[in-house]
Amino acid sequence: MNTLRNKVQLIGNLGNNPEIITLDGGKKLAKFSLATNENYRNAKGEKVTDTQWHNLIAWNKTAEIIEQYVAKGSEIAIEGKLTSRSYETKEGEKRYVTEVVVNELLMLGGK
Repeated sequence: MNTLRNKVQLIGNLGNNPEIITLDGGKKLAKFSLATNENYRNAKGEKVTDTQWHNLIAWNKTAEIIEQYVAKGSEIAIEGKLTSRSYETKEGEKRYVTEVVVNELLMLGGK
């Protein structure tokens, strides 16, 4: 059961082009959002699509692959882990962020 701890698997489409940041020392960071859709029928029998947005980040080689091959609208499958962090705004407000750190990436669909 240890392998099931903090594991996230998602299939979805990118909402925007990834933001690529090159840090001091050459490390790369990719930040992007992924939309996942769930379809169901409501009480009236109408088809409803529920879209959830997920914030994702990827480091180093995975970030380089994302920079080169992934763009807005691309369908991908990812595996990673959930992380949470907080920061303080200039106004002194505390903000919380939950992100998925991508370990593996699979590009789906064609060009």
